[in-house]
Amino acid sequence: MMKTKTLTEGTPWKQILLFSIPIFWGNVFQLLYSLVDTKIVGSTLGTEALAAVGSVSTLHTLMTGFLNGLTLGFSLITAMCFGAKNRKRLKKTFAAAISLGVLTTLALVLMLMIFLHPVLNLLHVPQAQFEMAYAYISVLIVGLFATLFYNLCANTLRAIGDALTPLIFLIVATVSNIGLDYLFILGFQMGVQGAAYATVLAQLLSVVLCLIRIFRKFPILHIQKEDFRFDRELMAEMYKSGLSMGLMSCLVGIGTILLQSAINTLGTTVIVAHTAARKVFELVSLPNSVLGSAMATYCGQNYGARRFDRIRQGIRASLIIAAVWAVVVFLICHTIEGKLIQFVASTTNPDVIYWGSTYLKVDMSFIVICGVIVILRNSMQGFGDRVIPVFSSCIELAGKIIFAFVFAPMFAYWGIIWAEPMVWIAMVIPLIVKVVHVLKKEA
Repeated sequence: MMKTKTLTEGTPWKQILLFSIPIFWGNVFQLLYSLVDTKIVGSTLGTEALAAVGSVSTLHTLMTGFLNGLTLGFSLITAMCFGAKNRKRLKKTFAAAISLGVLTTLALVLMLMIFLHPVLNLLHVPQAQFEMAYAYISVLIVGLFATLFYNLCANTLRAIGDALTPLIFLIVATVSNIGLDYLFILGFQMGVQGAAYATVLAQLLSVVLCLIRIFRKFPILHIQKEDFRFDRELMAEMYKSGLSMGLMSCLVGIGTILLQSAINTLGTTVIVAHTAARKVFELVSLPNSVLGSAMATYCGQNYGARRFDRIRQGIRASLIIAAVWAVVVFLICHTIEGKLIQFVASTTNPDVIYWGSTYLKVDMSFIVICGVIVILRNSMQGFGDRVIPVFSSCIELAGKIIFAFVFAPMFAYWGIIWAEPMVWIAMVIPLIVKVVHVLKKEA
């Protein structure tokens, strides 16, 4: 039996860091899925294929982000049960997460496949890349079931304090993904569709390994038929939490898609530059994302144990860590940003390097605000406040709509570059006000 880990005891900043390390490396390897596809597609199939992948990458990010948010929201209820030491209810939450996750993913897949052509048209995917983009994203849509089950297993294990198991099997899957990319793209001559198949099969491998591990080492998650019995109150609570986290991620993703639709009208050079820059952005933003995920579980367990003092200490510690990382990112994106764009895009095109580098230098100068947003939103979800995080995400969506449809046509790519920094400033305000109010009240 594998020992689970409680986050309701010990020094908060040490517990958060130790818990975050496996999540960090797990996210690194998860990002490598996308980065490897981008790198291999660009180097083996050329710029047009890379533009096809880049033109729909935000749609895939939206889908995977929603499912990760959905399952993370489910796992917050599991974390509360774990913190409260209610093992019977914990098993019922895992069973409910499986049922709700499968039904939601089925509806999502069917809807996307029916309306995929109109969606790609709304994204302004260039006609030259439309066929390749459709072939690539359609495979990933059907493969969302693999995405669901990996995130479901990973987030549930993290909810009971085990962040190491998902990491180990994700590493295995990522290495497999690299080999499968070359096999399908070069060996089977399947083009961009081969990269998509490689991603899905590698994810399936991580799912199988996680399930085997749970069966052998985590009896606390061994569910029986009676655990699947319909419980209206529990289902409503879990779906409220899951949809709140999923919607929060979805609103962020929809805004990014709207920006991508504007970018897709600016030509192949800008599409490639932005695709490469976003890959770098995702990588350097990873510690903030990891701290957010860790704080959701940390606050969930401590909320279940009614340890509000530890919640305050944990939020303070994570914000300090995010501020230190922001300084590191600033230095990176103002010194070697050109080399990073050149490496990811596999090109020496000076226009691609210029626009990608400019995006990084401007946006990464404000990354400390992004870190505060991610940490506060996830912490609030962890201790049961779901309204303000979604409201903050609505501000983000509204801001991106304005930049996509007003400022991008007026200022071209400069309108895209300044979109997120300005939006971040607006959306962080209600989060800070609400967190300060809640924590003072519980003091």
